Amino acid sequence: MRAEIIAVGTELLLGQIANTNAQFLSQKLAELGVNVYFHTVVGDNSERLTQVIRQAAERSDLIIFTGGLGPTQDDLTKETVAAHIGVGLETDALAMERIQSFFDQRGIAMTENNRKQALVLEGSTVFHNDHGMAPGMAVSHEEKTYVLLPGPPSELYPMVDRYVMPFLTGLLPQKQVFHSRVLRFYGIGESALEERLLDLIEQQSNPTIAPYAKEFEVTLRITARAATVEQAESLIVPVEEKIRERVGEYVYATGETSLNQVVVKELTERGETIACAESCTGGTVASLLTSVPGSSAAFHGGIVCYTDEVKHQLLDIPQDILATHGAISEATARRLAENVRVKLGTTHGVAVTGVAGPDPSEGKPVGLVYIGIASEGQSTIVKEIRLAGRRQAIIGRAAKFALFYALQRIKER
Repeated sequence: MRAEIIAVGTELLLGQIANTNAQFLSQKLAELGVNVYFHTVVGDNSERLTQVIRQAAERSDLIIFTGGLGPTQDDLTKETVAAHIGVGLETDALAMERIQSFFDQRGIAMTENNRKQALVLEGSTVFHNDHGMAPGMAVSHEEKTYVLLPGPPSELYPMVDRYVMPFLTGLLPQKQVFHSRVLRFYGIGESALEERLLDLIEQQSNPTIAPYAKEFEVTLRITARAATVEQAESLIVPVEEKIRERVGEYVYATGETSLNQVVVKELTERGETIACAESCTGGTVASLLTSVPGSSAAFHGGIVCYTDEVKHQLLDIPQDILATHGAISEATARRLAENVRVKLGTTHGVAVTGVAGPDPSEGKPVGLVYIGIASEGQSTIVKEIRLAGRRQAIIGRAAKFALFYALQRIKER
Protein backbone atom coordinates (compact mmCIF):
# COMPACT_ATOMS: atom_id res chain seq x y z
CA MET A 1 0.00 0.00 0.00
CA ARG A 2 1.41 3.35 -1.07
CA ALA A 3 0.36 6.26 1.09
CA GLU A 4 0.72 10.00 1.19
CA ILE A 5 -0.28 12.66 3.66
CA ILE A 6 -1.86 15.98 2.69
CA ALA A 7 -1.93 18.70 5.35
CA VAL A 8 -4.47 21.43 4.65
CA GLY A 9 -4.01 24.87 6.17
CA THR A 10 -2.58 28.21 5.14
CA GLU A 11 -1.15 28.61 8.65
CA LEU A 12 1.23 25.73 7.87
CA LEU A 13 2.51 27.46 4.75
CA LEU A 14 3.02 30.70 6.69
CA GLY A 15 5.09 28.87 9.28
CA GLN A 16 2.73 29.78 12.09
CA ILE A 17 2.55 26.15 13.21
CA ALA A 18 4.66 23.07 12.51
CA ASN A 19 3.30 20.05 10.66
CA THR A 20 3.73 17.57 13.51
CA ASN A 21 0.70 15.59 12.33
CA ALA A 22 2.57 14.33 9.27
CA GLN A 23 5.45 13.12 11.43
CA PHE A 24 3.06 11.30 13.77
CA LEU A 25 1.08 9.70 10.95
CA SER A 26 4.21 8.54 9.14
CA GLN A 27 5.39 6.83 12.31
CA LYS A 28 2.02 5.13 12.81
CA LEU A 29 1.86 3.99 9.18
CA ALA A 30 5.40 2.61 9.44
CA GLU A 31 4.18 0.43 12.31
CA LEU A 32 1.73 -1.13 9.85
CA GLY A 33 4.33 -1.52 7.14
CA VAL A 34 2.63 1.09 4.95
CA ASN A 35 5.08 3.11 2.87
CA VAL A 36 4.62 6.89 2.86
CA TYR A 37 6.08 8.38 -0.30
CA PHE A 38 4.85 11.97 -0.20
CA HIS A 39 4.05 14.75 2.30
CA THR A 40 2.18 17.70 0.85
CA VAL A 41 1.04 20.96 2.43
CA VAL A 42 -1.60 23.05 0.69
CA GLY A 43 -3.39 26.21 1.73
CA ASP A 44 -7.10 26.74 2.30
CA ASN A 45 -7.93 27.02 -1.37
CA SER A 46 -10.34 24.64 -3.08
CA GLU A 47 -8.77 24.89 -6.54
CA ARG A 48 -5.25 24.15 -5.34
CA LEU A 49 -6.49 21.39 -3.04
CA THR A 50 -8.31 19.79 -6.00
CA GLN A 51 -5.06 19.78 -7.99
CA VAL A 52 -3.24 18.12 -5.11
CA ILE A 53 -5.96 15.48 -4.71
CA ARG A 54 -5.88 14.60 -8.42
CA GLN A 55 -2.12 14.18 -8.33
CA ALA A 56 -2.30 12.05 -5.17
CA ALA A 57 -4.97 9.79 -6.66
CA GLU A 58 -2.68 9.02 -9.61
CA ARG A 59 0.20 7.78 -7.46
CA SER A 60 -1.09 6.58 -4.09
CA ASP A 61 -3.49 3.97 -2.71
CA LEU A 62 -4.08 5.65 0.64
CA ILE A 63 -4.48 9.42 0.93
CA ILE A 64 -4.72 10.92 4.40
CA PHE A 65 -5.83 14.52 4.93
CA THR A 66 -5.32 16.54 8.08
CA GLY A 67 -7.12 19.81 8.78
CA GLY A 68 -9.89 21.72 7.08
CA LEU A 69 -12.80 20.02 8.88
CA GLY A 70 -13.79 22.98 11.06
CA PRO A 71 -16.83 25.29 10.99
CA THR A 72 -15.46 28.27 9.06
CA GLN A 73 -15.64 29.08 5.35
CA ASP A 74 -11.97 28.33 4.77
CA ASP A 75 -12.44 24.75 6.05
CA LEU A 76 -12.83 23.09 2.65
CA THR A 77 -11.41 19.58 2.88
CA LYS A 78 -14.68 17.61 3.07
CA GLU A 79 -16.35 19.59 0.32
CA THR A 80 -13.35 19.35 -2.00
CA VAL A 81 -12.86 15.60 -1.52
CA ALA A 82 -16.60 15.03 -1.95
CA ALA A 83 -16.57 16.90 -5.24
CA HIS A 84 -13.54 14.95 -6.45
CA ILE A 85 -15.05 11.51 -5.85
CA GLY A 86 -18.62 12.54 -6.72
CA VAL A 87 -20.45 12.00 -3.43
CA GLY A 88 -22.52 14.25 -1.24
CA LEU A 89 -22.31 15.19 2.42
CA GLU A 90 -24.65 14.02 5.16
CA THR A 91 -25.03 14.80 8.85
CA ASP A 92 -23.68 12.23 11.27
CA ALA A 93 -26.25 12.05 14.05
CA LEU A 94 -23.85 11.16 16.87
CA ALA A 95 -21.41 13.90 15.89
CA MET A 96 -24.26 16.42 15.82
CA GLU A 97 -25.43 15.25 19.23
CA ARG A 98 -21.94 15.68 20.68
CA ILE A 99 -21.54 19.15 19.20
CA GLN A 100 -24.91 20.26 20.58
CA SER A 101 -24.03 18.79 23.98
CA PHE A 102 -20.74 20.69 24.02
CA PHE A 103 -22.52 24.03 23.73
CA ASP A 104 -25.37 23.07 26.07
CA GLN A 105 -23.00 22.09 28.87
CA ARG A 106 -21.30 25.48 28.66
CA GLY A 107 -24.52 27.46 28.35
CA ILE A 108 -23.45 28.87 24.97
CA ALA A 109 -25.75 29.27 22.00
CA MET A 110 -24.48 27.18 19.08
CA THR A 111 -24.03 29.15 15.88
CA GLU A 112 -25.36 27.64 12.66
CA ASN A 113 -21.93 27.16 11.10
CA ASN A 114 -21.01 24.63 13.80
CA ARG A 115 -23.47 22.20 12.23
CA LYS A 116 -21.02 21.99 9.35
CA GLN A 117 -18.61 20.06 11.58
CA ALA A 118 -21.08 17.15 11.81
CA LEU A 119 -21.12 16.68 8.02
CA VAL A 120 -19.39 13.55 6.69
CA LEU A 121 -18.92 12.03 3.25
CA GLU A 122 -21.86 9.86 2.18
CA GLY A 123 -21.19 6.18 2.83
CA SER A 124 -18.03 6.84 4.81
CA THR A 125 -16.72 5.10 7.90
CA VAL A 126 -16.91 7.70 10.67
CA PHE A 127 -14.22 8.11 13.33
CA HIS A 128 -15.79 9.80 16.33
CA ASN A 129 -13.94 12.70 17.90
CA ASP A 130 -13.59 12.00 21.63
CA HIS A 131 -11.59 15.18 22.22
CA GLY A 132 -13.25 17.74 19.97
CA MET A 133 -16.17 18.28 17.62
CA ALA A 134 -15.37 17.45 13.98
CA PRO A 135 -15.33 13.67 13.35
CA GLY A 136 -12.87 11.99 11.04
CA MET A 137 -13.94 9.73 8.19
CA ALA A 138 -12.75 7.32 5.52
CA VAL A 139 -14.20 6.38 2.16
CA SER A 140 -13.00 4.24 -0.74
CA HIS A 141 -13.40 5.25 -4.37
CA GLU A 142 -11.93 3.58 -7.47
CA GLU A 143 -9.53 1.47 -5.38
CA LYS A 144 -8.27 4.52 -3.48
CA THR A 145 -8.94 5.13 0.21
CA TYR A 146 -9.38 8.70 1.43
CA VAL A 147 -9.02 9.36 5.17
CA LEU A 148 -9.96 12.79 6.52
CA LEU A 149 -8.79 13.78 10.01
CA PRO A 150 -9.08 16.93 12.15
CA GLY A 151 -6.08 19.23 12.35
CA PRO A 152 -5.51 19.77 16.10
CA PRO A 153 -3.01 17.14 17.32
CA SER A 154 -4.93 16.80 20.59
CA GLU A 155 -7.85 15.48 18.53
CA LEU A 156 -5.97 13.68 15.76
CA TYR A 157 -3.58 11.58 17.87
CA PRO A 158 -6.18 9.79 20.02
CA MET A 159 -8.49 9.38 17.02
CA VAL A 160 -5.73 7.67 15.06
CA ASP A 161 -4.78 5.37 17.94
CA ARG A 162 -8.34 4.36 18.82
CA TYR A 163 -10.15 4.26 15.47
CA VAL A 164 -7.93 4.82 12.44
CA MET A 165 -5.22 2.24 13.14
CA PRO A 166 -7.72 -0.65 13.46
CA PHE A 167 -9.45 0.58 10.30
CA LEU A 168 -6.20 0.66 8.32
CA THR A 169 -5.17 -2.74 9.64
CA GLY A 170 -8.35 -4.12 8.11
CA LEU A 171 -7.27 -2.81 4.70
CA LEU A 172 -4.02 -4.76 4.67
CA PRO A 173 -3.99 -7.79 2.36
CA GLN A 174 -2.72 -10.20 5.02
CA LYS A 175 -2.58 -10.37 8.76
CA GLN A 176 0.80 -9.11 9.92
CA VAL A 177 2.19 -7.53 13.05
CA PHE A 178 4.72 -4.72 12.87
CA HIS A 179 6.36 -4.55 16.27
CA SER A 180 9.03 -2.04 17.28
CA ARG A 181 11.48 -1.42 20.06
CA VAL A 182 13.05 1.99 20.55
CA LEU A 183 16.55 2.37 22.02
CA ARG A 184 17.37 5.82 23.34
CA PHE A 185 20.94 7.13 23.25
CA TYR A 186 22.79 10.09 24.69
CA GLY A 187 26.41 11.14 24.37
CA ILE A 188 26.78 10.00 20.78
CA GLY A 189 25.68 11.80 17.62
CA GLU A 190 23.50 10.37 14.88
CA SER A 191 26.35 10.14 12.35
CA ALA A 192 28.73 8.50 14.83
CA LEU A 193 26.06 6.02 15.87
CA GLU A 194 25.28 5.18 12.26
CA GLU A 195 28.97 4.66 11.48
CA ARG A 196 29.33 2.19 14.38
CA LEU A 197 26.25 0.27 13.16
CA LEU A 198 26.58 0.79 9.41
CA ASP A 199 26.97 -2.87 8.47
CA LEU A 200 23.89 -3.82 10.51
CA ILE A 201 21.84 -1.04 8.91
CA GLU A 202 22.97 -1.92 5.39
CA GLN A 203 22.17 -5.61 5.88
CA GLN A 204 18.74 -4.97 7.37
CA SER A 205 15.64 -6.50 5.89
CA ASN A 206 13.56 -7.85 8.75
CA PRO A 207 13.99 -6.34 11.32
CA THR A 208 14.73 -2.86 10.02
CA ILE A 209 16.93 -0.38 11.90
CA ALA A 210 16.24 3.34 11.67
CA PRO A 211 18.13 6.08 13.59
CA TYR A 212 16.50 9.43 14.37
CA ALA A 213 18.04 12.55 15.91
CA LYS A 214 15.73 14.49 18.20
CA GLU A 215 16.20 17.13 20.90
CA PHE A 216 19.95 16.68 21.33
CA GLU A 217 19.75 12.91 21.47
CA VAL A 218 19.38 9.92 19.15
CA THR A 219 16.81 7.15 19.03
CA LEU A 220 17.07 3.88 17.18
CA ARG A 221 13.90 2.08 16.17
CA ILE A 222 14.11 -1.67 15.50
CA THR A 223 10.99 -2.89 13.70
CA ALA A 224 10.16 -6.49 12.87
CA ARG A 225 7.38 -7.91 10.70
CA ALA A 226 5.87 -11.23 11.78
CA ALA A 227 2.63 -13.11 12.32
CA THR A 228 2.62 -12.40 16.07
CA VAL A 229 4.22 -10.00 18.53
CA GLU A 230 6.11 -12.92 20.07
CA GLN A 231 7.64 -13.85 16.72
CA ALA A 232 8.55 -10.23 16.07
CA GLU A 233 10.24 -10.04 19.49
CA SER A 234 12.32 -13.11 18.66
CA LEU A 235 13.61 -11.29 15.58
CA ILE A 236 14.34 -8.05 17.45
CA VAL A 237 16.24 -9.48 20.43
CA PRO A 238 19.40 -10.71 18.60
CA VAL A 239 19.65 -7.43 16.68
CA GLU A 240 19.35 -5.42 19.88
CA GLU A 241 22.06 -7.56 21.49
CA LYS A 242 24.46 -6.79 18.62
CA ILE A 243 23.71 -3.07 18.92
CA ARG A 244 24.29 -3.07 22.67
CA GLU A 245 27.60 -4.90 22.24
CA ARG A 246 28.87 -1.99 20.15
CA VAL A 247 27.26 1.12 21.65
CA GLY A 248 25.55 -0.06 24.83
CA GLU A 249 27.34 2.51 26.99
CA TYR A 250 25.28 5.24 25.31
CA VAL A 251 21.88 3.57 25.78
CA TYR A 252 19.96 5.14 28.64
CA ALA A 253 16.51 3.60 28.12
CA THR A 254 14.13 1.74 25.84
CA GLY A 255 10.64 2.77 24.81
CA GLU A 256 8.82 6.07 24.68
CA THR A 257 10.42 7.99 27.52
CA SER A 258 12.93 10.78 28.10
CA LEU A 259 16.20 11.24 29.92
CA ASN A 260 14.64 13.36 32.67
CA GLN A 261 11.82 10.85 33.17
CA VAL A 262 14.31 7.99 33.49
CA VAL A 263 16.42 9.90 36.03
CA VAL A 264 13.38 10.64 38.21
CA LYS A 265 12.15 7.06 37.91
CA GLU A 266 15.53 5.56 38.86
CA LEU A 267 15.91 7.89 41.85
CA THR A 268 12.36 7.28 43.08
CA GLU A 269 12.66 3.50 42.84
CA ARG A 270 15.89 3.63 44.86
CA GLY A 271 14.59 6.10 47.42
CA GLU A 272 17.39 8.53 46.48
CA THR A 273 17.34 12.27 45.89
CA ILE A 274 19.15 14.86 43.81
CA ALA A 275 19.90 18.61 43.80
CA CYS A 276 21.65 20.79 41.26
CA ALA A 277 23.89 23.83 41.06
CA GLU A 278 23.72 25.49 37.66
CA SER A 279 25.76 28.27 36.17
CA CYS A 280 25.75 28.30 32.35
CA THR A 281 22.54 26.23 32.09
CA GLY A 282 20.61 28.76 34.17
CA GLY A 283 18.11 26.35 35.72
CA THR A 284 17.56 24.13 32.69
CA VAL A 285 18.47 20.94 34.58
CA ALA A 286 16.00 21.81 37.33
CA SER A 287 13.33 22.62 34.75
CA LEU A 288 13.80 19.24 33.03
CA LEU A 289 13.49 17.40 36.33
CA THR A 290 10.44 19.30 37.58
CA SER A 291 8.65 18.76 34.27
CA VAL A 292 8.25 15.10 35.31
CA PRO A 293 5.10 14.41 37.36
CA GLY A 294 6.00 13.19 40.83
CA SER A 295 9.54 14.59 40.67
CA SER A 296 9.20 16.09 44.16
CA ALA A 297 9.90 12.62 45.56
CA ALA A 298 13.39 12.75 44.07
CA PHE A 299 14.31 16.39 43.38
CA HIS A 300 14.95 18.65 46.37
CA GLY A 301 15.82 21.82 44.48
CA GLY A 302 18.49 23.75 42.68
CA ILE A 303 20.57 26.90 42.89
CA VAL A 304 21.28 29.02 39.83
CA CYS A 305 24.75 30.34 40.67
CA TYR A 306 25.38 32.48 37.63
CA THR A 307 27.94 34.85 39.16
CA ASP A 308 31.07 34.26 41.19
CA GLU A 309 29.48 36.11 44.10
CA VAL A 310 26.59 33.65 44.26
CA LYS A 311 28.93 30.69 43.91
CA HIS A 312 30.89 32.00 46.88
CA GLN A 313 28.04 33.25 49.07
CA LEU A 314 25.47 30.50 48.60
CA LEU A 315 27.61 27.49 47.74
CA ASP A 316 30.80 28.29 49.66
CA ILE A 317 33.17 28.11 46.70
CA PRO A 318 36.46 29.49 48.07
CA GLN A 319 37.68 32.73 46.54
CA ASP A 320 41.10 31.20 45.93
CA ILE A 321 39.57 28.48 43.70
CA LEU A 322 37.66 31.09 41.71
CA ALA A 323 40.77 33.26 41.44
CA THR A 324 43.20 30.46 40.61
CA HIS A 325 41.13 28.06 38.51
CA GLY A 326 38.19 30.23 37.49
CA ALA A 327 34.45 29.65 37.66
CA ILE A 328 34.70 27.51 34.54
CA SER A 329 36.93 24.75 35.82
CA GLU A 330 37.06 21.20 37.08
CA ALA A 331 37.78 22.43 40.61
CA THR A 332 34.71 24.68 40.71
CA ALA A 333 32.41 22.04 39.22
CA ARG A 334 33.61 19.56 41.85
CA ARG A 335 32.96 21.90 44.78
CA LEU A 336 29.59 23.03 43.41
CA ALA A 337 28.35 19.45 43.14
CA GLU A 338 29.61 18.48 46.58
CA ASN A 339 28.33 21.58 48.35
CA VAL A 340 24.86 21.64 46.79
CA ARG A 341 24.41 18.00 47.77
CA VAL A 342 25.28 18.74 51.39
CA LYS A 343 23.32 22.00 51.64
CA LEU A 344 20.14 20.50 50.20
CA GLY A 345 20.57 17.16 51.95
CA THR A 346 20.42 14.85 48.93
CA THR A 347 21.97 11.60 47.79
CA HIS A 348 23.39 13.19 44.65
CA GLY A 349 24.51 16.65 43.64
CA VAL A 350 24.91 17.78 40.03
CA ALA A 351 26.75 20.90 38.92
CA VAL A 352 27.14 22.54 35.53
CA THR A 353 29.53 25.38 34.75
CA GLY A 354 30.79 26.43 31.33
CA VAL A 355 30.73 28.85 28.43
CA ALA A 356 27.43 28.92 26.53
CA GLY A 357 28.48 31.83 24.33
CA PRO A 358 28.28 33.72 22.14
CA ASP A 359 31.65 34.98 23.44
CA PRO A 360 34.51 33.23 25.28
CA SER A 361 34.77 33.71 29.05
CA GLU A 362 37.83 33.65 31.33
CA GLY A 363 39.88 33.04 28.20
CA LYS A 364 38.05 29.74 27.68
CA PRO A 365 36.28 28.79 24.46
CA VAL A 366 32.57 28.72 23.79
CA GLY A 367 31.21 25.22 24.35
CA LEU A 368 33.63 24.20 27.13
CA VAL A 369 31.52 22.75 29.96
CA TYR A 370 32.36 20.99 33.23
CA ILE A 371 29.80 18.72 34.87
CA GLY A 372 30.30 17.56 38.43
CA ILE A 373 28.51 14.59 40.00
CA ALA A 374 28.81 14.15 43.78
CA SER A 375 27.17 11.14 45.41
CA GLU A 376 26.90 10.07 49.01
CA GLY A 377 29.61 7.56 49.89
CA GLN A 378 31.33 7.83 46.49
CA SER A 379 34.12 9.95 45.09
CA THR A 380 33.08 12.97 43.07
CA ILE A 381 33.53 12.82 39.31
CA VAL A 382 33.89 15.70 36.90
CA LYS A 383 33.31 15.41 33.17
CA GLU A 384 34.77 17.89 30.69
CA ILE A 385 32.82 18.19 27.45
CA ARG A 386 33.18 20.43 24.43
CA LEU A 387 30.01 21.36 22.62
CA ALA A 388 29.36 23.18 19.37
CA GLY A 389 26.44 25.24 18.16
CA ARG A 390 24.53 28.30 19.21
CA ARG A 391 23.97 29.39 22.79
CA GLN A 392 20.60 27.69 23.32
CA ALA A 393 21.83 24.45 21.79
CA ILE A 394 24.86 24.40 24.08
CA ILE A 395 22.66 25.07 27.11
CA GLY A 396 20.20 22.32 26.16
CA ARG A 397 22.88 19.74 25.42
CA ALA A 398 24.87 20.57 28.56
CA ALA A 399 21.76 20.11 30.72
CA LYS A 400 21.05 16.74 29.18
CA PHE A 401 24.67 15.67 29.52
CA ALA A 402 24.37 16.50 33.23
CA LEU A 403 21.33 14.23 33.52
CA PHE A 404 23.05 11.50 31.48
CA TYR A 405 26.12 11.45 33.70
CA ALA A 406 23.92 11.59 36.79
CA LEU A 407 21.98 8.59 35.53
CA GLN A 408 25.19 6.64 34.99
CA ARG A 409 26.26 7.37 38.57
CA ILE A 410 22.84 6.45 39.94
CA LYS A 411 22.94 3.08 38.17
CA GLU A 412 26.45 2.38 39.49
CA ARG A 413 25.31 2.40 43.11
